[in-house]
Amino acid sequence: HTLFAILALCAMVSAQDPTPTPESDKQVQTVSYLKSRIAMRIADPGLKRGRVGVKIVSARDGRTIYERNAEDYFIPASNMKSFTVAAAIENLSPSFRFKTSIYSQSGPDSNGAILGDLIVYGRGDPSFSEAFSEGEPYKRIDELVDAIVGAGVKSVSGSLVADETYFSSKAIPNGWEWDDLQWYYGAEISPLTIFDNTIELNVGPSTVGQKCVVQTRPLSGIVRIVNTTMTTTSREKRKLRVTKLLGQNVIEVAGTMPENGRPFKGRVAVTNPAELFAEVLAKRLRLKGVQIRVGTKAIDLQGRSGTRLPVDSYTEVASVYSPPLSIIAAKTMKPSQNLYTELLLRALGESSRIDDDSEAASDKLGMDAVQDLLRKAGVAPRSVIQYDGSGLSRHNLITPDSAVKLYQYMNQSRNGLIWRNSLTIGGLDGTLRNRFKGTSAQGNVRGKTGTLDQVSALSGYVTSKSGEKFVFSILTNNIPSSGLRRMTIDDIVKLLADYDGTL
Repeated sequence: HTLFAILALCAMVSAQDPTPTPESDKQVQTVSYLKSRIAMRIADPGLKRGRVGVKIVSARDGRTIYERNAEDYFIPASNMKSFTVAAAIENLSPSFRFKTSIYSQSGPDSNGAILGDLIVYGRGDPSFSEAFSEGEPYKRIDELVDAIVGAGVKSVSGSLVADETYFSSKAIPNGWEWDDLQWYYGAEISPLTIFDNTIELNVGPSTVGQKCVVQTRPLSGIVRIVNTTMTTTSREKRKLRVTKLLGQNVIEVAGTMPENGRPFKGRVAVTNPAELFAEVLAKRLRLKGVQIRVGTKAIDLQGRSGTRLPVDSYTEVASVYSPPLSIIAAKTMKPSQNLYTELLLRALGESSRIDDDSEAASDKLGMDAVQDLLRKAGVAPRSVIQYDGSGLSRHNLITPDSAVKLYQYMNQSRNGLIWRNSLTIGGLDGTLRNRFKGTSAQGNVRGKTGTLDQVSALSGYVTSKSGEKFVFSILTNNIPSSGLRRMTIDDIVKLLADYDGTL
C-alpha cells in the first residue's frame, strides 16, 4: 500500500508540473552559447574553401561579442555604398539638394526668344527618374520644362546644349568590368542623368517566321536597334541574346522567341547619357510650344578644352532642385542603386573642392572625404581601399571591423535617424524584402547588402529577443554558391535576433 501511495503522489506532481525540457533541448542562452552557435554555422564544410569575416559588437557599450577575420580584407560589393552614403549624409547634410540650371548668354527678349544656345547645366541630380515620381517618367523633366517656360522662353535660335562639365571624373569608374556596362547597374556617370541613364528594352513575339517586336521606352533617335530575331512555334524555347556594343548606342537583339512566349524586358545602359537628356528635354519643350531651331548636342570637359562652363559669364534663365538628400539616400541604399551612389560620391567631392583650377577628379575628392569620415569614426588606417562609390569594382577592399565602426559612428551621429531610415529592412523593403520573412529578424534587421559573383555581404543592426542591440558586419568571399553565402549570413543574423540572453 505504501508503494502505491508513493506512485500516486508522483503522478499528481507530474500532472501539476510537467517534466522539464531536457538541457539538450533548452540550452541556457549565454554569450558563450551564442558564440558557439555562430562558430558552428561558419564551420559548414561548404565554406571551407571560401572566406568568411564576421564582427559583432554590442550597440550599447561596444563590447565585441564575436569576431572572425575581422581585420582581414574582403571585397565588399555594395557594402561599399555604406561608406559613400554615410560620408554624403555627414558632409552634405540631409537637407542638401542638387541644382540643375538653365543658362544662356542673355535672358529671353521681349518676344521670348533666346539668342544663341540654351544650356542645361547638370550637377549630378539623380531624380530625373520615375523612381522619384511614383512611376511617372516625365514628371521631373517636365518640372524643368515648366521652369523654362515660366521664365518666358518661347524660342531658341541656337541649340539646346547639355553641358556635363561639372564633374571632372570619368564616366566609367575604375575597375568596372566590361560585361557590367551593358545593363542598368553599369550605367555611365554623368552630371546630367535621366531615366537612370538607361533605356527600357521590350522584346515580344510576332507571328511564326517573322522578327520579334523590339521596342524601347522612351523612343530615342540616339539609340539604334539591330534586330535579327525570329519568332518560332510554341514548341520551341526562348533563346534570346541582347548585346549592347561597348561605347556605342547600338543594341543587338538576336535569337528566337516562341509565338506564345513571355516577353523580355530589361534596362540597357546608354552611352553619353547627356545626349539622351538633351533629346528628351527638347521633345518636352516642343510639346509646350518652345521652338529650338538648330537641334541638340552634348558637351563634356574635352569639348570645352578641359574647363567647366563659366557660369558666372552667363545668365541663369531657370533652375530646379532635387528632393533632399534624406530621400535620395534611401532611394540609393534600399535598392542598392549604383548610379546614385556614384553621383553622391562626385557631388561630395565637388563640395570639398577648394581650388577651382585643381585637376583633382571629382570622384577622387569624394573618396578623400570618405577617408576623413573613417578617421573620425576610429577606423584603422588603410582598412578601406576604395576604387568607386558603389562597390561594383572588384578592387574595393574593406574589413568587417571597418564596417562595424562606421555603423557604430553613424548610429550615434546627429544624422543617425536619416542614416537608419536609408537602410533596407529585413522582410519588408529594398534588397532584403524577400529575406527573413517569418523570423524574428523580419522588420527588425536593418542594413546594407552586397552581392557580386562569389561575394555576399550584410552589415547593419539587429535587436535580440531579450532587447540586446547588435551592430554587425558579415562578409563572404570566394564562395561560388550564392545560396550558401546568403544562407550563412542570414543564419547568423537570425541567431542574433533569436538570442534570449543577456550580454
